[in-house]
Amino acid sequence: MDELDSAIVQELQRDARQTNRDLARHLGIAPSTCLERVRLLRARGVIRGYHAEIDPAALNRRVEAFVSIRLRPLNRDVIDSFKAALIKLPEVIAVYVLAGDEDLLAHVTARDLDHLHAFLIDRLSQPREVVTFRSQIVFQSAQKRVHQRLPED
Repeated sequence: MDELDSAIVQELQRDARQTNRDLARHLGIAPSTCLERVRLLRARGVIRGYHAEIDPAALNRRVEAFVSIRLRPLNRDVIDSFKAALIKLPEVIAVYVLAGDEDLLAHVTARDLDHLHAFLIDRLSQPREVVTFRSQIVFQSAQKRVHQRLPED
């Protein structure tokens, strides 16, 4: 990615709903150049999609937690199948495979603490591969919506 690609990506992260003409104007380039560069960024997989950011509370998801999970036996098939099953659960919004003491980290949401507790006990702890899990409830969060390219150094 060159400097223009990085600027396009940064601007689209800031506002993906802007028109190509507005994007080109912000970047000081011709609309045809902008359109072609965005098309190439999509074709290369740099831009993977455009998404609406929704307030979790509007979806009845007022509680967030991160759940660390240890699995056994620990092998690729167990990790892949458990990860695939976990991400299908409506409470789970992201799953990460980790190095370290825990094998997976799940970002989960729930209506309230009772719903979270029921999810952990009734759904998460049931598969025989789960050795243990540990949950951490999120009180507040801050997220960076615009990511910049890191230097090569």
